[in-house]
Amino acid sequence: MSVLIAYATIEGQTGKIARFLEQRLQAAGCAVTVVDAGNRMVDVSFDGVEHVILAAPVHERRHPKAFEVFLTAHAKELAARRVLMLSISLSAAFPEGHADARDYLTEMKMRTGLSPEREACVAGAVRIGKYDYYAMQVLEHVVMRGRDYEASEGDHEFTDWPALAQTAGEFVGVSLEAETV
Repeated sequence: MSVLIAYATIEGQTGKIARFLEQRLQAAGCAVTVVDAGNRMVDVSFDGVEHVILAAPVHERRHPKAFEVFLTAHAKELAARRVLMLSISLSAAFPEGHADARDYLTEMKMRTGLSPEREACVAGAVRIGKYDYYAMQVLEHVVMRGRDYEASEGDHEFTDWPALAQTAGEFVGVSLEAETV
């Protein structure tokens, strides 16, 4: 089974998710290729690829532009394969944010024409050291307002690793080890 994981990352959580899936899929016997779709110069081959897992974070209601360009540039190749789209956001970490997380994904699909076979909104992480003053203010007073998290606690992962392994495993048709990272 050949799987291509194409991802974009901003603060590192989506990259960590891509590496997690790569390791679990390889352990299950899959041939996995990982590409950074956020790199506009990335060279990717879809030859022999059966399954594609796409993963990108949401910041300020959008997935990275370079990722969306990748989707548009490879629309024909993606349409010819089974595709799982993972949209990573803090909104997905909280029940009251699920509708927003779905909206971000819907808006991206409308902009790019992507029509994945399967999709999931995945909870991201807070990386305090990656934010400037403005980003911290938005995090504290908008994104995390009224939620069970204090910025003074430092970095925090909201990603549900066992659920992520289950989603990817079901998509590819293999059983994945689900231990937490």
